[in-house]
Amino acid sequence: MSDAMSAASSAVELWEQPQAAEIYMLAGWQQWADAGSASSGLPNYVIDVTKARQIGKIDPSGFYLFQFPGTHDLVRPTVRYENGVPVALEGPRNEIYYAGNEQRGLVIFRGDEPHMDIERYVAAILHIIKRLGVKRTIGLGGVYGEVPYDRERTVTASCSLPRLRDDLSEYAVQLTDFKGGASIGSYICRRAGEQDLEYIGLYTFVPLFSLADPTQPISALRIENDFIAWVGLMRRIRHMFKLDIDLGDLERRGQQLLRALDERIDEIDRVAPESGIREYIQKISAEFTETPYAPLDDVWEDEIRRLMTKFDGDEQFDGDEQFDDGEKPDD
Repeated sequence: MSDAMSAASSAVELWEQPQAAEIYMLAGWQQWADAGSASSGLPNYVIDVTKARQIGKIDPSGFYLFQFPGTHDLVRPTVRYENGVPVALEGPRNEIYYAGNEQRGLVIFRGDEPHMDIERYVAAILHIIKRLGVKRTIGLGGVYGEVPYDRERTVTASCSLPRLRDDLSEYAVQLTDFKGGASIGSYICRRAGEQDLEYIGLYTFVPLFSLADPTQPISALRIENDFIAWVGLMRRIRHMFKLDIDLGDLERRGQQLLRALDERIDEIDRVAPESGIREYIQKISAEFTETPYAPLDDVWEDEIRRLMTKFDGDEQFDGDEQFDDGEKPDD
């Protein structure tokens, strides 16, 4: 084993080696490409609904800066005191979770995008994939864009190996031709291909509306937790990995988000008609081409669920703040 590989493997701590006929991996990060919390929030949701258990982690040593001069607490760990005594100190985390049975297992990785030593960090991720016998990995990302808030989100895809393009053709994704700064997922995708490992990056577009008059108190409307985008990603992931995960709760959250956005846009249009928000959104919708994804088994499942819950009342979701107005601070 080379010194570089040894350094990467030594950063990985695994205290359990799950066994299953097929093992897949879902990975997300607090990162640059995290619009709608598609990369950081969705893995947490999957961990919760699958009741996954932690089986390991990556040691953060050497991957993160303590501070940038002049930026106060942008990258510093968070400390919490009680009566003068520090009771918690939270820094970057890179945790490995697992859920499954003898037939199929799911590894869920949630992490913080590293600030430095990217090659060793990516080598550690690939070491986890090989050590756990992962057949295919999906990495998540989100990108803000001018897309309708009430339509199915566009999903772009990248893949580590040319042979994966045929598999992706059935998932209603656009293969990316992006050229620019690399995300953590892009870096892993390239290095995985060099080792003949199957890695697919799924990037969802998330609505961001920049309003017409920048002098107004509300300058933008941005979705923080885009449950509608999460549903689109999970439908693809569930089908590709053959997972038995009920998306009913996530779909209800998406509908609640849609109603909340409708109400917020009505409010903005009423109190600030000069913002032109309705005309702006109508123009975006008129220029948008929707690419829906609903495999046949999902269609039947949705219809059965609709019949079973026909007489149920609406369920209220008491969760995180769902969208942000981009309100300007007072001078």
